[in-house]
Amino acid sequence: MSDWMATATTAVTAAVQEIESNPILNMSIFAAFVAVTMFIVIRASRNNATAADYYAGGRSFSGPQNGFAISGDYLSAASFLGIVGAIAINGYDGFLYSIGFLVAWLVALLLVAELMRNTGKFTMADVLSFRLKQAPVRMAAAITTLAVCFFYLLAQMAGAGGLVSLLMGIDGSIGQSVVIAVVGIVMVLYVLIGGMKGTTWVQIVKAFLLIGGGIVMTIWVLALHGFSLNALLESAVAANPQGEAILGPGLQYANPIDFLSLGLALVLGTAGLPHVLMRFYTVPTAKEARRSVVWAIWLIGLFYLLTLVLGYGAGALVGPEQILGSPGGVNSAAPLLANALGGPLLMGFISAVAFATILAVVAGLTITASASFAHDIYANVIKKGKVSGDGEVKVARVTTLVVGALAIIGGIGVQGQNVAFLVALAFAVAASANLPTILYSLFWRGFTTTGAVLSMYGGLGAAILLIVLSPVFSGAETSVFPGIDIAVFPLSNPGIISIPVGFLLGFLGSFIGRGTEDPRIAAEMEVRSLTGHGAEKAVDH
Repeated sequence: MSDWMATATTAVTAAVQEIESNPILNMSIFAAFVAVTMFIVIRASRNNATAADYYAGGRSFSGPQNGFAISGDYLSAASFLGIVGAIAINGYDGFLYSIGFLVAWLVALLLVAELMRNTGKFTMADVLSFRLKQAPVRMAAAITTLAVCFFYLLAQMAGAGGLVSLLMGIDGSIGQSVVIAVVGIVMVLYVLIGGMKGTTWVQIVKAFLLIGGGIVMTIWVLALHGFSLNALLESAVAANPQGEAILGPGLQYANPIDFLSLGLALVLGTAGLPHVLMRFYTVPTAKEARRSVVWAIWLIGLFYLLTLVLGYGAGALVGPEQILGSPGGVNSAAPLLANALGGPLLMGFISAVAFATILAVVAGLTITASASFAHDIYANVIKKGKVSGDGEVKVARVTTLVVGALAIIGGIGVQGQNVAFLVALAFAVAASANLPTILYSLFWRGFTTTGAVLSMYGGLGAAILLIVLSPVFSGAETSVFPGIDIAVFPLSNPGIISIPVGFLLGFLGSFIGRGTEDPRIAAEMEVRSLTGHGAEKAVDH
């Protein structure tokens, strides 16, 4: 390393020792972001005339636009705050989140993206109930959708609380709780005013800013180390008490079965995430759905490569002790790295981007949850399809308020948890409850209503039960409830047990209910999913 690089790195490290928290500057940047995105949402909301406009953005987005929106939806607080922090503290094991999240996209692209777009209308339950009995399947699909959205919302809210408390110098649970409440209120306003169209534009803008900010910081970190990844890793090893252990597996997941369980949940969970699946309905054709996923893979892949440099950069320039000792804990690594590189101004900008990331993702989750309740439970189960589009949208808006309130309460309860870790739990629930039913519905003509209901409720129940009985919930210092100990399941992620349970119950249930479904509708669904014949067009008929 040259003298200039050594001097620059020493100066940066010294600057980090005193974090210049500038609440007024940070609040100003935050306010500007919220004002700009709210303006976009209000402009986009002018054409929200029908249910298709509110739920699917009028199916008016191109493949590249939707690709940016999908990446904006997918690159959540977990991707930015949680993974960078996990790599900074645990090195190699933290990067496994990036690999899992990225590989998962291949599963979504190859197995479900185009087929779901061809078969459905607004929600995952439209696909699952296409050839099965409407009421029980829609009810089960709506409940699993709400459960996945709730777990995912917890992660985003936890990230928001830690991030803003770091920037505003708020060091206390009451202050963080107020921050989480404010995030929830802004999120609800986005969805109520803009619907899917407004939410999509927020996600597009946020994806540009997040990936752009990540590229700038990555180049900056590499420049300080002579554009040598080897020099960066040497600095990270020197700054970490664990030494060279951060370059290999085992720091976070000493138990290989725990790691395998996490990997299964990450890789299989994406194809069952309802808020990601719903994005495929915002494009006019199956071809655009394919293009949007390809764009998303390139954008997401690029960003996850950046997390490797950002994570080790935070470990080298900030240090694990300072990251863990900050108000936001492990989720503060990225903002603290920005402070080390560019001072309060860059820290404020990167944190505002992270804040916009959280707002965009929670808005997408909220509209998915509200659409699932209003479209599947209210319109198709309670009213049996006899409800106007306006009536359905009104119920969706009320549901948005309820979901927002639950997200705020839950977010306050999980303060301090690593957001990447919480998101992994949402992936486990999605892979256990949704993915088996989606794959069976699309690819197995012998699948029945009994199989679908057993698979969804059984997979959901198994995942939640194992989470409650795991160290995530109780029995450890990092648990949600550290004061009690009911942890009898040793693994942190339930995927290795709950995902096979979901598939097995769907298989067994289909043999129990064999002969109850119409084979002609199954054949029609197969043709439609593969060819797009009869799929929803750009305008709602």
